[in-house]
Amino acid sequence: MNWLTNVVRPKIRNMLRRETPENLWIKCPDSGQLVFYKDVEANQFVIPGSNYHMRMGAVARLKSIFDNETWFDIALPEVTPDPLKFRDEKKYADRIKDARARTNLNDAVKVGYGKLEGAGVVVAVQDFDFMGGSLGMAAGEAIVRGMELAVEKKSPFIVFAASGGARMQEGILSLMQMPRTTVAVQMLREAKLPYIVVLTNPTTGGVTASYAMLGDVQIAEPGALIGFAGARVIEQTIREKLPEGFQRAEYLKEHGMVDMVVHRHELRPTLARLCRLLTKAPALESASKPAQAVTSPAQIVSAPETAPAAPHA
Repeated sequence: MNWLTNVVRPKIRNMLRRETPENLWIKCPDSGQLVFYKDVEANQFVIPGSNYHMRMGAVARLKSIFDNETWFDIALPEVTPDPLKFRDEKKYADRIKDARARTNLNDAVKVGYGKLEGAGVVVAVQDFDFMGGSLGMAAGEAIVRGMELAVEKKSPFIVFAASGGARMQEGILSLMQMPRTTVAVQMLREAKLPYIVVLTNPTTGGVTASYAMLGDVQIAEPGALIGFAGARVIEQTIREKLPEGFQRAEYLKEHGMVDMVVHRHELRPTLARLCRLLTKAPALESASKPAQAVTSPAQIVSAPETAPAAPHA
């Protein structure tokens, strides 16, 4: 036995070995470029070289919108976690448990209330990492509760849509969220409150067929896939080749399906400007100042309570 080769060398190799995080680098889906994760995160998850818009989590999205990265999390109504006791290759209850552990979210939609350039707004964000942002009972309740809160606060309601459609594990109960959210949109209309939709990549299926296409202003992020059925299904149905870029944000803007395509870096000031115009509110002097990060965590308010103005550092 060679003591130096078999014992000493492996020990030295183990001492010098460094653990490398799995997400240290990100490969751009568009250009194939490898980018340092921290650089992408600091750039609001936009690839610096290609301007490709990566998916953005619910918490990161809320931080990018609210003043001082501070807001009130809105407690949402409880729903039956597995109403149909559904099981395919895996129990639906286990899928929900895994998604909650992976994303640290209760369900696909997170709702917050805070200030956007000094004005109160309610923002709902769909997180695609939670079971593809699918629309189930809990997500539907979250959207409806957010719109109810906007009526209570007499403030604009902004939703960031990102979904593969209705959640099949909840069957007809999932499909019922489409008319429920549509009725809630009408409630905003009757209260004469702005309803702004930001379509992110991807927004498809039952979400596109309901509240995601009913905004007073329809905004899309660059390159976002937006549609009801997939391109392959459409081609097989109509037996024709679809145009280049079909169902992408830029194509839909050219054909009148969305009002504007806005880069993520310009999204916050654009939303603030739209809220001021639609509510006829005067512009604040501090509106042009960039938001300062604070260390205090977002506070929690229960659904029936009236949330005070978001705290500032």
